[in-house]
Amino acid sequence: QVQLVESGGGSVQAGGSLRLSCAASGNIFRINGMGWYRQAPGKQRELVATINSGSSTSYADSVKGRFTISRDNAKNTQYLQMNSLKPEDTAVYYCNANYCSGSGCLSNRYVEVWGQGTLVTVSS
Repeated sequence: QVQLVESGGGSVQAGGSLRLSCAASGNIFRINGMGWYRQAPGKQRELVATINSGSSTSYADSVKGRFTISRDNAKNTQYLQMNSLKPEDTAVYYCNANYCSGSGCLSNRYVEVWGQGTLVTVSS
C-alpha cells in the first residue's frame, strides 16, 4: 500500500513562511509527476504547484514568486516552501503523486495517490 504523509502545516502570521513536506512510502519503483493542491473553506480544490520527473515546475498565478516546489527523488519526498504568506493562502494543503510499481512500470501504468491534507492558517 502506497501512502503520502504530509507534515509542516500550522498557523503563521501574514508575511511569514512555512515549509510543507510530503513523503511517499510503500511499493514504489518510480514517481513521475508530483504536486500540491489546496482547498479553502467553501471553495473547490485548486492546483498550487507541480513538479515533473525532470524537476520542471509550474505554479498557480496566485503563488508565483512566493512558493517553491521541490523534490528529493532519493527520499521519495516533495516539498513546498511558502514565503510571504497571505490570509488568502489559508487552506488544507494536499500533496499528490503519480507512481508506478513492478510490472506497471514496464507498461507505463501510473497510479495517482493523495495525502491526507495538512492545514495552513495565515492570520492578518
